[in-house]
Amino acid sequence: MIVPSIDLQGGQAVQLIGGAVLELEAGDPRPLMQRFARVGPVAVVDLDAALGAGENTALIDELVDLGPVRVGGGIRSVEAARRWLDRGAEQVVVGTAATPQFLGQLPRERVIAALDARNGEVVVEGWTVGTGSRVAERMAELAPFVSGFLVTVVEREGRLGGVDETLARSLRAAAGDRSLTYAGGVTTPADVAVLDRLGIDAQVGMALYTGRLDLAEGFTAPLSSDRPDGLWPTVVCDETGRALGLAYSDLQSVRAAIDGGVGAYHSRRRGLWVKGASSGDTQELLRVEVDCDRDALRFIVRQTGAGFCHRGTATCFGDATGLAALETTLRQRRASAPDGSYTARLFDDPALLDAKLREEVEELIAAEGRDEVVQEAADVLFFTLTKLRAAGVPLADVERALDARALRVSRRPGDAKPNRTGAER
Repeated sequence: MIVPSIDLQGGQAVQLIGGAVLELEAGDPRPLMQRFARVGPVAVVDLDAALGAGENTALIDELVDLGPVRVGGGIRSVEAARRWLDRGAEQVVVGTAATPQFLGQLPRERVIAALDARNGEVVVEGWTVGTGSRVAERMAELAPFVSGFLVTVVEREGRLGGVDETLARSLRAAAGDRSLTYAGGVTTPADVAVLDRLGIDAQVGMALYTGRLDLAEGFTAPLSSDRPDGLWPTVVCDETGRALGLAYSDLQSVRAAIDGGVGAYHSRRRGLWVKGASSGDTQELLRVEVDCDRDALRFIVRQTGAGFCHRGTATCFGDATGLAALETTLRQRRASAPDGSYTARLFDDPALLDAKLREEVEELIAAEGRDEVVQEAADVLFFTLTKLRAAGVPLADVERALDARALRVSRRPGDAKPNRTGAER
């Protein structure tokens, strides 16, 4: 699949030819990140740090909050690598510092080794110093310590010359069971497709920035369809992964979705269909994913209004249940609860809500037996979601916070804080 790249220099997104000659400045990387993140992880490369000419740490911190990233460029200490992993980067990309001793101190599944090669020789320090090592040799040395490799073909980087398929095949064989991302010269949808067939991801920069490659075309290049009309079945899900319904997509609708950040699909009756354009039940596209067989899509959306179904239900399979149903109910009651009702009192009296939440937590602590634990936990969740709704916080934000914590590699002791009782309560 396609991995868009954002190369940073002096706080701006740039593209270099051969890692040395500035070809274009793309300006503020934040809008690029928001768009690129809709198709999956984005490679964020700190060129200043790689060249020892400064750093863009504060800016990358912002980009991490906007979507999934692989952070690379100038990571030369274990502390720096761990910082990015703790900060929420899905993976770190380590180049010059990539040795077995260095990588062995990091979680293998979160590390990609960057092997920059000029005419087959691995080069380091911002592509300025040759090592005398061949790519396959370095792969064999580092494979036990990484989840995959990023190989940049320096002589093709930024030159829009296409993919060297023979080289790509040899790299795929050398990488073995590790993932492989190829960078350098990827220009057309056909380039992305041929790499995908070989089991290789395509990291793309210059072609996207110059308009030679449309993001939607690059993203959909590996897709196929067994349908006579060529459409791709599209499972539409909310932020929690709950299925809202089934739709269909084509290149035009995927382009509209990615570029506009909306739920856009292909209607077999109306053609391009943007969800909510007439009903008001709009969708914000968070990301689009491809299934393992490359013949179906999943849209992750933030749904507003009554729901996804034309019948006014949350999903095409009926109304929501569980926490999703409770959250919907609380959102509706927050807007329309009658004065004096218990729900209105909870929303209007923070002290009452806090007291009830504290009370239910204590009752859960004291609960014994499965049924009692279930009932008391349900009470805690009810008042927790009420607290969230009172603060205008969706449950999905809490889930994202949990996902972010799961990415941390530095662990706290986890000891309980001193018990706050009496007047402190």
